[in-house]
Amino acid sequence: MSDAERLIYLPLGGAGEVGMNAYVYGWGKPGKERLILVDLGVTFPDMETTPGVDLIFPDMSWLIERADRLEAILVTHGHEDHIGGIAHFWRDLRAPVYCRRFTGHLAQRKMEERGNDPEQVHIVEAFPETIEAGPFQISFLPVSHSIPESSALVIDTPVGRVVHTGDFKLDGAPVVGEPFDAELWHGIAADGVKALVCDSTNVHVETPGRSESTLTNNIRDLVLQSSGMFVATTFASNVARVKTLAEAGRDAGRSVCLMGRAMLRMVQASVETGVLTDFPPVIGHEEAEDVPRENLMLIVTGSQGERRAATAQLSRGKYLGLSLAEGDTFLFSSKTIPGNERGVLRNVNAFSEMGVNVVDDSSSLYHVSGHANRPDLEAVHELMRPQMLIPMHGEHRMLRRHAEAGEAKGITSKVATNGTMLDLTGDYPVVCEHVETGRVYLDGAQKIGAMDGVVRDRIRMALNGHVMLNVILDEEDEPLGEPWAETMGLVETGRSNAPLVDLVEAEAAQFLARANDKLLVDDDKLDSGLRRVVRQVAVEEIGKKPEVTVVISRLA
Repeated sequence: MSDAERLIYLPLGGAGEVGMNAYVYGWGKPGKERLILVDLGVTFPDMETTPGVDLIFPDMSWLIERADRLEAILVTHGHEDHIGGIAHFWRDLRAPVYCRRFTGHLAQRKMEERGNDPEQVHIVEAFPETIEAGPFQISFLPVSHSIPESSALVIDTPVGRVVHTGDFKLDGAPVVGEPFDAELWHGIAADGVKALVCDSTNVHVETPGRSESTLTNNIRDLVLQSSGMFVATTFASNVARVKTLAEAGRDAGRSVCLMGRAMLRMVQASVETGVLTDFPPVIGHEEAEDVPRENLMLIVTGSQGERRAATAQLSRGKYLGLSLAEGDTFLFSSKTIPGNERGVLRNVNAFSEMGVNVVDDSSSLYHVSGHANRPDLEAVHELMRPQMLIPMHGEHRMLRRHAEAGEAKGITSKVATNGTMLDLTGDYPVVCEHVETGRVYLDGAQKIGAMDGVVRDRIRMALNGHVMLNVILDEEDEPLGEPWAETMGLVETGRSNAPLVDLVEAEAAQFLARANDKLLVDDDKLDSGLRRVVRQVAVEEIGKKPEVTVVISRLA
């Protein structure tokens, strides 16, 4: 290995998947690089693969082991897949956090909630303000996205400029927040861009993206034409969309009520940080109960089918004293994220059964994406003219398609999935190392490894049920009384029509009666034998092989 200093790029999350973003840059001699971390996000569990899990993080072990070399954590924007892990890992990393004001407001609250010092979050103004982090000089370059004050990062290194786009779109009229400024981006590229590390989420969409402002008239017309109560849901963080919806309600002569903690929190943060200055007046849910249905508009959380959010609770009957009825309208001003279809459809069908008119985004009239489509990505490639293109944030098929788009324009491109370290020092990216990566689960109050077996055992119990068998042995290592069993998640009777518990207990008793002295004094062999007996009975009676816990108690 060369001892020369190098510039490295290492994704720990977000490359090969959508969500859970975490990207490391480093400069220095191999193994001694000074490091910065861009974003530290989460993804969300589902009942099929991660039952009971609260959040999913990228495995940060590699960086935690090198935390003494970490100069800074930089957050591009306030979406959970970019900011959600900061407070959970700060005590392991202990580096200053830098972000813009709106993002900082969210980050500081998260730090406080986890018992960390919010003063570790430092507010940075937009480009041209620069911060120094070891060998790096970094500026926050405004971009348009579906949350206020999103930023790309301009990272100046000893061997050239890197532009890390974060999530972005080309929107000259985003309703809330800063428009994409092509002239500013062109100026950033004037001295040359060594590497463009670029969002890949929408690379498969072949049409140019649309501006947030193109939705205004469509949403206003829909609200004006609707009778009964009008309810809309969208991503709470999309403050521009929430504003558009609220303005449509106001223009239709309706009282507007925001419902859901996330919705209220995001609007409050936007007002407090100055990114939202003219939001229409709203009423509380207590006042809303007294407003005639045809004069009321609710803007609620839960566009992705979350069971505890306002949308789901309304679909089950009532939320904070309000309920939907036949003739009302419910608008999904959002795109369903892959994996959330079942929950969303459950809510849609529940509303349909009530006689509610459900309007979704199948017509593309009421939602636009916050990510750049392929023509927009190609426009940025042309605008920046980087020496090399590194696709990031996207599934492997997205990264690959993005790299192909760069190569077609003569830009050297490289797909680097999680754990693939690239050396960006030379004229083209080179894979220089592979790092072990994976996932970490927040399970209640504890972080556990995805391979620790906790969730795997939980899934097995959910699929197969559970039997607990209790055995007591006396001072002479002889069975004392009969073993007794308890079941969970299993039918009570099987093929023989006898209680399953009785059959398990009877077979276990016979096993113990046949056991020799050598077996009765060996807990491990006794445990293994009794497990086998229980599973055999269960398979014969109910066709299931349950998880089995054997409790052996010995009297002293």
